[in-house]
Amino acid sequence: MVNLNVIMVSFVVLAVASTFNPSLAVEENEPKKLWDQYVVKISPKCALHIIYQVFGNGVASTSCCQELVQEGKECHDTLIKYIADRPSLIGNESKYLQKRDEVWAHCVSVSKALSPA
Repeated sequence: MVNLNVIMVSFVVLAVASTFNPSLAVEENEPKKLWDQYVVKISPKCALHIIYQVFGNGVASTSCCQELVQEGKECHDTLIKYIADRPSLIGNESKYLQKRDEVWAHCVSVSKALSPA
């Protein structure tokens, strides 16, 4: 089983590090611009809830779903792919990418239901 605390702590450390030293945010070949935009556009609390929903059994709140949809699918896809590519997770990457897409679809549907007609 994946240790979600390690994933969450790693994400927080990367998010904080990227704020103070952008060169620490991602590896050289990663899409740094999207990573930086993701960290800026969504609250750390919601990012952790969404990560926990993809990699564990958590559920993102309605407000976190709205934040996710506002930050955009490309950013969401990039972050989850980046995490799923870690050596400790790569064996289940396809499962996590499927869950990523399910979380996105759920959050879009929740956001649309709350949008004024």
